[in-house]
Amino acid sequence: MKIVIVGGGLGGLTLARVLHVNGIESTVYELDETPTSRDQGGTLDLREDTAQRALREAGLFDEFRALARDEGEAMRLVDANGVVYIDEIPDEPGGRPEIDRSALKRILVESLPAGTVRWGAKVTAVTLSSITLSDGETVAADLVVGADGAWSKVRPLLSDAMPVYSGLSFVETHLSDVDAQHPALAAFVGHGSLYGLGDGKGIIAQRNGDGRIRVYVAIRNENENWVGADVVDADPAQTRLRLLEIFDEFAEPLRGLIADGDDVFVPRPIHALPVGHSWERVPGVTLLGDAAHLMSPFAGEGANLAMLDAAELALALASHSDLESALKTYETAMFPRAEAAAAKSASNLVAFFEPDGAERIGRMFAEYSGQ
Repeated sequence: MKIVIVGGGLGGLTLARVLHVNGIESTVYELDETPTSRDQGGTLDLREDTAQRALREAGLFDEFRALARDEGEAMRLVDANGVVYIDEIPDEPGGRPEIDRSALKRILVESLPAGTVRWGAKVTAVTLSSITLSDGETVAADLVVGADGAWSKVRPLLSDAMPVYSGLSFVETHLSDVDAQHPALAAFVGHGSLYGLGDGKGIIAQRNGDGRIRVYVAIRNENENWVGADVVDADPAQTRLRLLEIFDEFAEPLRGLIADGDDVFVPRPIHALPVGHSWERVPGVTLLGDAAHLMSPFAGEGANLAMLDAAELALALASHSDLESALKTYETAMFPRAEAAAAKSASNLVAFFEPDGAERIGRMFAEYSGQ
């Protein structure tokens, strides 16, 4: 059986690894020229019942634990005035340690046999039995798996659904060498994540394992292009001034996370597929991760579900002699799981950016924790 995986993110790589562990070979086609050719993003909290389970099936749990940061589970929530609603520092590991996305990707890439991933392979067309690359090469397949994210080229074979703008945009920036260069801000953020929420706006900061704090400046606006066109400028100094003006009512040191950062500002509109997105079984093709169930980051499930999807798909393929039975088994379990997470994500996005968002989320957290 020839398995073609389109997309070499965490989901596609996990699928290739769990298949390999179970004696099934596959080929991953990835647009990036190398595993490190672009910024791989921030830190991830990997959960016991999803991504950690996938890593156990991949035989890579010990490698993950060697790089995981249990202290990254810490969380602080404040409002625009700096009033603290949550200041949680776990006394002991709580099952959601953090790891930088780049470190996790390196573990997966290094676990695969040479040649499993074809880097710099741009997929231009997909059919039910083949893919076509930008150089004109056509690759036949018994199974095509779309692990190619939000704007998947594989999804149209199964569904007409397209990601919809959520009404929220991020501007991503970061601060480097924070303990030496920005000790006060490092102490304010702590070893985990900080959420500073106001009416329709927020400043979200995450401590990374490379000495950086990655900052997501969140703004509600119904115009999908507004942040990219009217806020982020080719001149970083102008972008910083515009953001500080937008967040003029936010207290220090929240504004310091914008004012003192590096000269890097990247607009990121947040999109999502419809909650409950699914499809009728189509022979020889399926999806996983964001290609199947793109959602906002406010459930913390994106990477976790992508890796669990990958592991469960690989195990279904390994345990069924019939390809279509394997795909049906996988999709039957994946659809309701993804729907529940997507509904939670959509609900949380609204709650986070209500006028009383910090108080509301603090109350939800207290109820969940039984406090």
